[in-house]
This record gives sequence, structure tokens and C-alpha cells, in this order.
Amino acid sequence: MTPGLRTSQSQPRRHPLPKRRRRQIRKPRAPKPAGNREAPLPRWKLRFNQVDKAINLPAEWFLGAYVPSSRHLQALTIDERGDVYLRQTYFTGASYLKRLFAAGIDQTRGVPYEWGGGWAGYGKRFGSRYGQFIIQNTLTSAGDAALHYEPRYDLCRCTGFWPRTRHAMLRNFVTYDKTEVGTHPQIPLYVAAFSAGALATAWKPDKQSPWRNGAYATLGQGGYGAISTWLQEFALDIGRKLSRKKVGR
Repeated sequence: MTPGLRTSQSQPRRHPLPKRRRRQIRKPRAPKPAGNREAPLPRWKLRFNQVDKAINLPAEWFLGAYVPSSRHLQALTIDERGDVYLRQTYFTGASYLKRLFAAGIDQTRGVPYEWGGGWAGYGKRFGSRYGQFIIQNTLTSAGDAALHYEPRYDLCRCTGFWPRTRHAMLRNFVTYDKTEVGTHPQIPLYVAAFSAGALATAWKPDKQSPWRNGAYATLGQGGYGAISTWLQEFALDIGRKLSRKKVGR
């Protein structure tokens, strides 16, 4: 071996640095062109988009269980009736909006006056209205199940404003039996309305007659119920007018 020269075996081995000691060279991100950046939307357009999304929620959220005009009525099973009851009582937006509106009227009138005003008084009035609604809808559902009556609202298969209005008003007073063809008076609905109004006196501070409150609740079902069925009939049309998307009926 020639002096002064080292073989490859005599040269010291260089161990690679651990991965954690290696410097990771990151390439700088190229700035986005100014033309590709989206300009922030104005407030009015953001609010419009929010309203548009609310309008295009599933119709069942607002109307509850209903039968489209393109579908034929079929008798419900017990399980399906239970699903309709839960949806109409607890998972329908219209049921809350109606109680909120009715509580606002009570707040304006100041009845019962013992509950006072402000948000505390409004909360008591809303709770009273919603509790009365739960009692009424529970008794109505039980009566409909016993008599095999149809609990859902069916959109009119007719066309035109006045024929559909007549159908909506009539459905507040009559409903279909188990044949889904013959109609009968809405006896469970109005018996339940009277019973719920009478039972609501149990938590109200003013000692009114249960018979009187039951009669008022029955009359309210006749008036407000007709308005409610009319809104159910035309709710999808109103949503179609306000929305940019087409809503099926």
C-alpha cells in the first residue's frame, strides 16, 4: 500500500443526519393573483342568501306531515300515526311560529295580567300556549287513531285560488275516514280544542271558568284553524314566489 494514501475501507464513514435534524426547505407559496380573489358580499346579499336558504328548507319542516297533490291518500299504520304526531307536535316550524304569534297577541292584550310584561311574561304566555297545543294535538291524534281519521293535510288537486281556498277552509271542519274518500266532521279536533282550553285553566293565575275557556278555544280553532289550513295550502306557492329555486307541490 502506497504511503499517504487511504483505501476506501480506511476512510471514515459519514453517518447521515437524523431526519429530525434535516432542514425542510419549503417553497414559498406563490401569491394568488388579485383577479382571483373573491370580493366580500354586501350585507344585504348575505341576508338575502340566508332567507333563501330558510325558504328552501324541506317543506315538512314548516308544514309538518302533509300529502302532496300528486300523491294519493293511503291509510296510515299505528307507527306512521305516531311519526305524524311527533312531527306535528314537536318538529314542525309552523307549530312554534303559531304559538309565538298567539303569545304576542296575549302580550299585547296583557292577559293574564298577573304574568306582567317583558320577556318573562312573554315566556310564560308562550309556554301556556304551547302546553295547550300539546294537550290538544295529543287528544286529537288519539281520537283520529280511534276513529281511523286522516291526521294529515292534503294539498288540493284542483287549480285556481278560490277552489283551493274552499278546499283549505273545508279541511278545517271535515276530514277523511279510513277509506280516504268519505269525509266526516272533525269531531276529535274540536273536542280536543275544548278539552285543552278547559285544562289550561289549571296553570293560569286568573280563576276563569273551564267551560268558558274551552268555548273560547273551540271558537279559536274554527277561526285560526281555517287561517292555518289556508297557509298550508298556499305555503309552497309563497315560497316559490320568494325563492329563486322551484319548489314542487
